Amino acid sequence: MTSFNSQQNIKPRVGIFVDVQNIYYTCRESYSKNFDYNAFWRVIQEQYEIDCAFAYAIYRGDEKQNQFQNILRAIGFEVKLKPFIQRRDGSAKGDWDVGITIDMLEHGKNLDKVILLSGDGDFALLLAHLKNQYNVPCDVYGADKLTAEVLKQSAELFHLIDDNLLL
Repeated sequence: MTSFNSQQNIKPRVGIFVDVQNIYYTCRESYSKNFDYNAFWRVIQEQYEIDCAFAYAIYRGDEKQNQFQNILRAIGFEVKLKPFIQRRDGSAKGDWDVGITIDMLEHGKNLDKVILLSGDGDFALLLAHLKNQYNVPCDVYGADKLTAEVLKQSAELFHLIDDNLLL
């Protein structure tokens, strides 16, 4: 009788952190297309055990956005919402940088790898901290021209969003 080694089937544990607004506008501007979250999930699931997956979005009460957020939940993402703030001067606020940072620090130290979907260079310091303090590497998915060079350099691997991940 052959002995089965369960260690052979153990995949690295990964956490996924998606800056939804950043990815939406990046894909629209770079490719005039939408990001395919289902295709992305399949790619990651083949290589990793997905321990946690967060999608950070802005709540506007819009029915189309609610449907999109329900699709993300059905895929396996925990959707975190923050209210859209329209300032008196006409400018808007709705960024999740601090929330994403807190969650990546909280969850990342217990993972084999983190995956960030964003082009925001402000996250470079966070990626360096995860690597230096917890020895947790981070991959970044983004569009070439709209992903900060400092973020690409901080990532263990930079994955260019291409037609395989677009609708």
